[in-house]
Amino acid sequence: MYLSRFLSLHALWVTVSSVIQHYTSAWGHYDVCKTQIYTDEGKFWDYTACQPEAIDMMKYVKVSLDPPDITCGNPPETFCGMGNPYMCNECDAAIDELAHPPELMFDAEGRYPSTYWQSTTWKGYPEPLLVNITLYWNKTIELTDNIVITFESGRPDLMILEKSLDYGRTWQPYQYYATDCLNAFNMEPKSVRDLSQQTVLEIICTEEYSMGYMANSKILHFEIKDRFAFFAGPRLHNMASLYGQLDTTKNLRDFFTVTDLRIRLLRPATGEIYMDPQHLTRYFYAISDIKVIGRCKCNLHATGCREENKKLLCECEHNTTGPDCGKCKKNYQGRPWSAGSYLPIPKGTANICMPSISSIGTPPKFDRIWPNISSLGVSNPNQVAPKLALSTVSSVQVANHKRDCECFGHSNRCSYIDLLSAFICVSCKHNTRGQHCELCRLGYYRNAAAKLDDENVCIECNCSRFGSVHDRCNERGICECKQGATGPKCDKCLRGYNWHNQGCQSNVCDNELQICQNGGTCHNNVRCQCPAAYTGVLCEKRSCEMDPDGCSQSSAQGAISLPRVILLLPLIAPLGLSGFLIF
Repeated sequence: MYLSRFLSLHALWVTVSSVIQHYTSAWGHYDVCKTQIYTDEGKFWDYTACQPEAIDMMKYVKVSLDPPDITCGNPPETFCGMGNPYMCNECDAAIDELAHPPELMFDAEGRYPSTYWQSTTWKGYPEPLLVNITLYWNKTIELTDNIVITFESGRPDLMILEKSLDYGRTWQPYQYYATDCLNAFNMEPKSVRDLSQQTVLEIICTEEYSMGYMANSKILHFEIKDRFAFFAGPRLHNMASLYGQLDTTKNLRDFFTVTDLRIRLLRPATGEIYMDPQHLTRYFYAISDIKVIGRCKCNLHATGCREENKKLLCECEHNTTGPDCGKCKKNYQGRPWSAGSYLPIPKGTANICMPSISSIGTPPKFDRIWPNISSLGVSNPNQVAPKLALSTVSSVQVANHKRDCECFGHSNRCSYIDLLSAFICVSCKHNTRGQHCELCRLGYYRNAAAKLDDENVCIECNCSRFGSVHDRCNERGICECKQGATGPKCDKCLRGYNWHNQGCQSNVCDNELQICQNGGTCHNNVRCQCPAAYTGVLCEKRSCEMDPDGCSQSSAQGAISLPRVILLLPLIAPLGLSGFLIF
């Protein structure tokens, strides 16, 4: 009886295990390379496509900086806070507590105080402060989650994230980051939300992560999952659709594949439009954390990846070998090597390497299942993104046709940009900018009374340097004012504020709202001049309250009785004042 119960439980467990395994595979995990199948004819192996699990790739990363001496601390130097140029600290490479080496970009987080890499300060201004941070693995990586960079300083005003597919020999842009994309890279600002299935491979410039210095705005993303969502749905529930597209569209699969990543820092956070050359110690780069989640690329021939001699290697199955399982083992070259396939869902196709003819006598028979052609519409799929110089987009073709080069008289030269598939006007004059010089530069607005080809089409905003948030204005020339400032140019102060050297500051006192008390007089709206018996911002306190004994009864009476004595003088004069004052 016990034996029959045991056999029943064992059969139940086998059934449940089989269901669970199938359920996992149905979601496209591809975590098993082969399964042993038992039949009446014996046992054999059922081969399936497989891949390693996604892991934190920063555990295996190597980093290099260019220039090599860009890290602060050698020699020691002082750096200050963005919000307060007088709140300063020291960076010294010789003292562990004051050093900020590159490895602190990917050490364990959650420590206090926080650890971070930091560059030298912008002491060479106005020369640009340029830093290249290269992350490399000596291995092909498939990205599975967002790249996240956390800055200890403010996020940079200008930055490019680049990728390499050939171990750093060539580079192509992944995404541009700028406070003004059009001015910095001749690109219209976009976000991932502006893309679609058809344009998911487009290289964009975003302004979302470069807008000023705020304590809660230190994180920068390159959105991988948002791009996955165009195929798998908002919550990535339909992974089968994504895997199908990855399998049939090489350009899409390559987009999420890297061997190296490069972070190009082109301009540090300034926190404001106007640079302050007197406090250059405020401007630097500092990164506390970088997250890169992905898996070893093994061409669907392995479920594991190991580190050997400081290199990551796939643990290859399906009679394959090589760092990426990219070739067939010796004596298993009976047909050309091929990567595994995600199709058909959920197990895929292993495409195992077959024994060589010489090892089996006669060639094996096999069928090769070719995947369907992708339905993903990608314009110019063979397009290679142009390389960028540090300050400008390189032109690859000059426009000769007047129709293509329309700049409304503000430029006579155009360049063709492959990245945008369009002609771009070069060196727009008369304070214009844009693809056709049809927009105004930052700090200027459109003159409604002038035609687009008029030299005076753009008028300077003339925002007050101290009263405005920045030097930009709206289409009517009205500037955005700081607190307390008002007027079209932010050069006047609201009621309760007064103009000082650094703009509008709240009045300490005035003759309307903040009135000095107890006979005090307001001096230049910044302080009350109080009588000797009173103190405080508005002369609201008696001076005796500051004494150790406080205001005693006698002192209080004395302070009150003197006016009364003055009122009684006409009455007591006949009695003699000197006699009255003798107690």
